[in-house]
Amino acid sequence: MTEKQKQKSTVLIVDDNEANLELLQAYLEDIDCRIITAYDGPEAMERVSQESPDLLLLDIMMPKMSGFEVCKRIKSKPETANIPVIMVTALSEFGDIERAIESGAEDFLSKPVNKLELIARVRTMLKLKHLTDRLERTLAYLGEIEKHGRKISH
Repeated sequence: MTEKQKQKSTVLIVDDNEANLELLQAYLEDIDCRIITAYDGPEAMERVSQESPDLLLLDIMMPKMSGFEVCKRIKSKPETANIPVIMVTALSEFGDIERAIESGAEDFLSKPVNKLELIARVRTMLKLKHLTDRLERTLAYLGEIEKHGRKISH
């Protein structure tokens, strides 16, 4: 087991509103995870590159850089493209949901956030992330075995 696997999952919560950050942190206390926070898009990008979180809870309406832009940038980089993003926003127009999905978000929660719904979605996304990581490691391992096998047979 790698060091990363032994550690708790890391969830990055990004919101420019302190009260919203605290509420989401309190809601996630029941989940065995490490929570880190950011207050705007540029800080979120910095935290993602430093911490490599397993999941992002991302507000859409923020100063400096919107959640849509943060999500697009994260999804455009190979090293961060597989980090699941749940957009959390007061916006509830269908166009906003569509824009969140187009920017690469895997899921969408409307404010005010329902605690049980948040916990269920976070658990599901973390499980999916860990299964995806495991599959990628297994495929890389099989690729190495196959490569090694070809060298032996030649």
